[in-house]
This record gives sequence, structure tokens and C-alpha cells, in this order.
Amino acid sequence: MHATPAPLADVPAPVTGPADIRLVVTDMDGTLLDDAKRVPGGLWPMLAELRRRGVLFSPASGRQYATLAREFADVAEGMVFIAENGTYVVRDGVELSSDPLDPAVAAEVARTVRRLGADGVDVGAVVCGKRSAYVERSDEAFLAEVRKYYVEHRVVEDVTAVDDEVIKVALFDFGPAERTTAPALGAFAATHQVVVSGEHWVDVMNRTANKGAALRGLQRELGITPAQTMVFGDYLNDLEMLDAAEWSFAMANAHPEVVRRARHLAPGNNDNGVLRTIAEVLGIPLPRA
Repeated sequence: MHATPAPLADVPAPVTGPADIRLVVTDMDGTLLDDAKRVPGGLWPMLAELRRRGVLFSPASGRQYATLAREFADVAEGMVFIAENGTYVVRDGVELSSDPLDPAVAAEVARTVRRLGADGVDVGAVVCGKRSAYVERSDEAFLAEVRKYYVEHRVVEDVTAVDDEVIKVALFDFGPAERTTAPALGAFAATHQVVVSGEHWVDVMNRTANKGAALRGLQRELGITPAQTMVFGDYLNDLEMLDAAEWSFAMANAHPEVVRRARHLAPGNNDNGVLRTIAEVLGIPLPRA
């Protein structure tokens, strides 16, 4: 989930280290992962070295908790997962915080998506619960996109009637979501967040829910300051998270607004930008793949 890089003249300058970092938080798609959704070479030895140094590593993503936990299954002990764009935060299987969405609002968003579909927009809703994600569309093209981010998902007849605590509603638009689906959700923007989280994704959440709010709560709980926090992001759902860290990095491939908001610039997601920057700022030799 990334955009065309801004001209280099308009981006923040990179930095060098070492620095007193206690918490590293990174978005996944378009940030830690390359465009093929691959984990960068050297991540696992880097995580071992961060753990040895007492630095907590935390994935922060629009992906669901189950998806993140599967990706990091071998190293998940003690790791904090900021899932579903900050609406659900979990450590060692224990919920640290959540920001549930009013079921009536979730249902109305789903009905709006149905109307868009009836009008010819190629879009589908993903109602995100704590236990699973729920969809009504069952075509393979749509489910293939859902599976990338929601390993736990169910096709149901009516997403407005699921028996789960809903934390957000995500919409996948096969067209440009920022120009098509997001404007159609304008009525919800007066009371809730309507966040474009990728080229084809839009999330509807409570106004109080975002990655930044989740990160600030984690910082308070752990006694870690913004000056001890390093954050990486590439898209609009990362903005508040960048504000919560003095060591905030936009990827070189980031949305222009993310580049403007971050304090520093990291190499792009296809250039192992997250690991290269961690290594430079913390004075760690870059692990080999």
C-alpha cells in the first residue's frame, strides 16, 4: 500500500545514530514488506538483536491480529501487536486495548456498501470482529484480497447480524478507493473516521481509534517516551502514529502527506528501508538474509 515517492527536494533528511530507542513500531504493507508482500531478508536476526538489547518491536497494521500473529508466530512472545489500525492491541494473547464500533454504525456502513455495489461499484465490505472478519461477497477475486490481510474470515449471508464484537469495517474497492468509495462514505465522516489505508482500502472506525492512539497508550503503559520511539509508515492510516514518535520515518515510497508529516525519510519498502534504518540509527550491523 504505497504511493509515488515525492521529489527528494521535498522530503525530510535521513538521520544517523546510535540513539536511545526502546520501542520500534512499523506498518506492514508498503513499509516493512516489499511490494510482493515478502518479509525482508534479515528481519529475524534483527528481531533477536533488538530483543537482546531490550528493544520492543511492534507491528502496527490494518491487518487483523490473527494475521499478524501468524506472520510472527516464531517470535511472538512478548511482542505487542497493534492490529486493525489501532482498534485492537494484543500482547501474548491478552487484549491490552480495543475500541469497538457501534453495531448499528457497522451495519449502516455495510448497507452503504451494498448500495454502492448495486450501483455498479466493484466494492465489498469486511466487517472486522475480534474473533474473525466477515464478508458477504464470495467471488474468488474479492476473497483473494481479503485473505491477504484477514487469515480468519468467514463468508456469511448477512454481515449486519454477526455475533462478534466489531472493531472496524474495511472496504475493498477494485478501483481507486480515494476517489470512489471514500467520498461515498462522507456521511460517516461527521461522526467517525473514514481512513484511506491503501490504494484500494478504506476503513471506518471510531474517531478515537487510530494507530497513534494505540501507540500512545502503549507508551504510557510501558513508560516509554516519544523520544525513545521509532516509527515507520507509508500511508494515510499511519499519520497519527508518526506524530507519537520523535523518530518518525516515512518510507521513500510513501504517500506525499506521510512524507510531509514524518520527521525523517527511510529508504523504500523494496529497498529494505526499515531494517537499514534501524541498523543505522541503533548502530547494529545489518543482518544478512
